[in-house]
Amino acid sequence: MKKIIFSIGLVLLYACADRSQGQRHADDRGVRVEEECVVLAADSPIRERIKTQSIHFSDYQAAFTTSGVVQAIPTGYAEIASPFAGRIVKSFVRLGQQVVPGSPVFSISSPSFFETGKAYYQAKQEMELALKSLNREKDLLRNNVGVAKEVEEAEVNYELRKKDYENALAALSVFQIEPEKMTLGQPLVITSPIAGEIVKNNIVIGQYIKEDAGPLALVADLNKVWVVAHVKEKDIPLIRRLNRADIRLMAVPDTVFSGTVYHVSELLDEETRSVEVIIECDNRDRRLKPFMYGTVQLTDTPSRALVIPTSAILQREDDCYVLVRESEDRYRKVRISVSSSDERQTVVSSGLGDGDKVVTEGAFYLIDAR
Repeated sequence: MKKIIFSIGLVLLYACADRSQGQRHADDRGVRVEEECVVLAADSPIRERIKTQSIHFSDYQAAFTTSGVVQAIPTGYAEIASPFAGRIVKSFVRLGQQVVPGSPVFSISSPSFFETGKAYYQAKQEMELALKSLNREKDLLRNNVGVAKEVEEAEVNYELRKKDYENALAALSVFQIEPEKMTLGQPLVITSPIAGEIVKNNIVIGQYIKEDAGPLALVADLNKVWVVAHVKEKDIPLIRRLNRADIRLMAVPDTVFSGTVYHVSELLDEETRSVEVIIECDNRDRRLKPFMYGTVQLTDTPSRALVIPTSAILQREDDCYVLVRESEDRYRKVRISVSSSDERQTVVSSGLGDGDKVVTEGAFYLIDAR
């Protein structure tokens, strides 16, 4: 029993010695803790290591960087293919050539096109004959020679022939064929639907093309292009008032291209958990080429905000806080809320006021004292 009491006494003695030693260590540094404040002694050796900065409202632009890829604008991009199976007879273009809407690209001899054209002319002729027959029956009836029943039959026949003609005309319109420019038996001339440049040309004279063949030429207007950036879900609040976009491409890392925000997608991609931000860029010098990769720095519209150095922010569990200097020797822990942040600066939405002095360097020594 005496041994047990003696052992407990030794433990308590050592514990008191350790606590006394720790207190002397704190006293040696001249630091003491009072609730949510840290107080430095006048002769504290860590005083010179503490740096503070007064914070004030100022104009601030939030900016962050994400990945991006160059794309041709969809409305300025066209794939030129043949609507019918057949053999290529002639090519009218070369790579790099500028074209306008209606410019011929290639011509093709196609039995299917011949049959479609033949059906159109036949339907047109039958409709015209049905109309003549209808007018004749009406004249006879007006002169008390015809029969009303025959007029009705002529009207029905005309409506049927007219419908056949409209269907044949629609078949040509689907393939962008103008009937007034079509000559039966002649090759079909495929034209460009947009103005732009021939950026791809796979036209081979004499080649037989199937109905499901891919495009033989690509036309693109690359005077302007899109750079599509992907913004993660957590960064969406930062893009509500985008003002400017700066692009750096892997191919030309030393050049910064500027653009304007054209559209921010309203849909979130379920797989990548991001939204698309489309940036329109001038490309008259052709330095931006589709499918180039790079980085995009998105900058917000300037606004008045209370900004502190990011290095001043301390983390405890789920809270952010800073140390605010109340007097020459007294520092108070203040919990804050932030709205945006980058490597250098952070916008504080609550917790601090204009003119507060926050610890920017040496906070570790004060926290360690606790």
